[in-house]
Amino acid sequence: MATLMTNLLLTACIALFLVSAATAVGDSPFIIAHKKASLTRLKSGAERVSVSIDIYNQGFSTAYDLSLVDYGWPQDAFDVISGNISQSWEKLDAGGILSHSFELEAKKQGMFYGAPAVITFRIPTKAALQEAYSTSILPLDVLAEIPPEKKFEWVSFVYNNNKQGIQRY
Repeated sequence: MATLMTNLLLTACIALFLVSAATAVGDSPFIIAHKKASLTRLKSGAERVSVSIDIYNQGFSTAYDLSLVDYGWPQDAFDVISGNISQSWEKLDAGGILSHSFELEAKKQGMFYGAPAVITFRIPTKAALQEAYSTSILPLDVLAEIPPEKKFEWVSFVYNNNKQGIQRY
């Protein structure tokens, strides 16, 4: 009798879990955003930051009135060279991808820790705007003093190692 009751309770819990999981997925958009930044040193000594943000709709319906803002770049440390730090789109279909990129020029030296970008969007069944955040970027060492490259260092290493490995008889 105890085994029957335990099996019945376990079956009821599993059924409740499956029903709640199916209901939680629902028919709504699920926005995921990935933010990437890379540094490029120019011959003039200036450094540019290339930023790209990819927005994915992993949900089951369309997201409308999308707006992206990336205020994580202080104006006293960066100048916008190309593109904008904000962008809007009419919609993002289920399974769709949107991309946005812009380029900045660094004005100050030091470590920079960027904040996530904010994406707002509308779901037809809800009155309030929904919000999603991008991933953060890894810390950037902006205008770091880099020692000169030793272009032929690996050639010397290989030559010396081979030279030591050769024995004369």
